[in-house]
Amino acid sequence: MERENRTVVIEFIFQRFTSLPQFQILLFVLFLIIYLLSLMGNVLIILVILVDSHLHTAMYFFICNLSLVEVWYTTVTVPKMLGSFLAEHSTISVSGCIAQYYFFFSFAATELFLLTVMAYDRYLAICNPLHYATIMSPSTCQYLAMLCWLTGFVCPTFASFMLARISFCTPNRINHFFCDADQLFRLSCNDTYSIQAVGYAFSTVVIMSAVLFTMASYFQIIATILRMSTAAARKKTFSTCAAHLSVVTIYFGTLIFMYVRPAVKYESNINKVVSVFYSVITPLLNPIIYTLRNKDVKMALRKTFLRNKD
Repeated sequence: MERENRTVVIEFIFQRFTSLPQFQILLFVLFLIIYLLSLMGNVLIILVILVDSHLHTAMYFFICNLSLVEVWYTTVTVPKMLGSFLAEHSTISVSGCIAQYYFFFSFAATELFLLTVMAYDRYLAICNPLHYATIMSPSTCQYLAMLCWLTGFVCPTFASFMLARISFCTPNRINHFFCDADQLFRLSCNDTYSIQAVGYAFSTVVIMSAVLFTMASYFQIIATILRMSTAAARKKTFSTCAAHLSVVTIYFGTLIFMYVRPAVKYESNINKVVSVFYSVITPLLNPIIYTLRNKDVKMALRKTFLRNKD
């Protein structure tokens, strides 16, 4: 009955990270720097891979796709978050909120699938090197990338459709910096138990399937590396997948914490902090990890800059 007496809202208000103005400015500057560095890093990786013919391989093709996802992934939420630091009341319409939810989780799912395919690519390169070039042909890589993008954009469709059908009541304040499903469920006038159950089951199946497939690939990779005769060979082989393994550990770990459990039972402030890490910090770490730990990319960067100087 209490829900029925509440006013149905047409927009939401994002709550601030802090009520202190000086910290709002500090956070604005901090996240603006992170966002710009993330954009520049990922765009630079895309350009270098496109320009340097030595990087026109399956692994770098998927890295290029991953960087493209990261650019859009952060752009869906961070500009709105930056605006909320400066505005007295940062609002978003209900339709805009659901659209943000859809695109954010579309890019998140696409990244999940790309990282899984990249694990399979490393498995083939290390465990089946004689047939690697035949299996991971350019047409196969394009097909797998297209499948990752298509599946990623299909995954949040049902949840977005169901969210668009429910009504939202006051208070209309979202204790987050983007429209996460957990926050929308809290503000719903309707009983959302069935939607939450389906969403929880679906996200668990998708994320854990990707995790198990990736783990299976790396178990085979580790077994193959351990059978190598020399330590130098083991070290050199493992270095080819170390960057990807680092990104997978960070990204999959935060996704499991956030979405492979009933999120409504957890504090929103904890969710907000973890969300900052996987939606803002991780896209910055990816280009750093792939450039600092990758000799081919560093060499391509040097060649590109030296060419421009000449």
